[in-house]
Amino acid sequence: MSEITDTQISGTYKEGNGSDIWSVFKIMGEFVEGFDKLYKIGPCISIFGSARTKPGEKYYEDAVKTAELITKHGFGVITGGGPGIMEAGNKGAAEGRGKSVGLGIDLPFEQGTNQYVAREYEINFHYFFVRKVMFVKYAQGFIVFPGGFGTLDELFESLTLIQTHKITQIPIVLYGTDYWGGLVEWIEGTMKGRGTVSEKDTKLFHLTDDYEEAVKIVCDFYKKKQPMPNFYF
Repeated sequence: MSEITDTQISGTYKEGNGSDIWSVFKIMGEFVEGFDKLYKIGPCISIFGSARTKPGEKYYEDAVKTAELITKHGFGVITGGGPGIMEAGNKGAAEGRGKSVGLGIDLPFEQGTNQYVAREYEINFHYFFVRKVMFVKYAQGFIVFPGGFGTLDELFESLTLIQTHKITQIPIVLYGTDYWGGLVEWIEGTMKGRGTVSEKDTKLFHLTDDYEEAVKIVCDFYKKKQPMPNFYF
C-alpha cells in the first residue's frame, strides 16, 4: 500500500489555503445578513420535515393546519423554504396571515424557495451550518414532521445543544407516532437503558399526532417564559 508523501500534503494544503481564508468572509456575510433580518422578525416556530411530502398527504395537510394555528398565537413560522413539509409550513403561515419565513439553501436539485415564503422574509444560504445556526438561534420551538437525514440532523443537533446547555431549552415536538415511535422507543430503551442518555434527556421532546396539541405544547411553554433569540455567548 502506497503512502502519501510530505510533498503531496504540503502542496495540496498550500493550494487550498487562499480559498479557505477568503471563504471566511463569505461565511461572515451570511451570518451578518441572517442575524440582521431574523432579529427583526420576532418570535417564530420552526416547522420542518421531508421535502418529498406531497400536497394532499396527511402530514402535509397537518403541517398546514399546524402553521396556520401557531400564527394565531402570535408566532411566525420558519422553514427551510423548500418543497414538502417546508412548503406546507409556509402555506399555513400565509393562510393564517402570519410571518412566513424561508431559510433557503443552494442545492443543485432544488429550485429556490416555495411560493408561500414572504419575499421580505426570504434568506438564501450557501453553507448548511450557517443556516442551522439561524434556525436554532431564532426559532423558539421546533415542530418536527417525518423527514430524512436533514430532519434528523437538525433535530439531534438541537437536542444536543439543549442537553449541553449551549442554548436554553425550547419546546421540541415530534409529530407522527407511526413515524417517530420506533426512534423514541430506541432512545428510551437502548440509549437510556445503556446509560448513554439520562432520564432528563428523554424529557426534552414530546410526541403527538394532534396538531392542536403540538401548538398547545409550544404555547404552554411560553406562558412561563418570554421568547427571545437563543444561545449563550
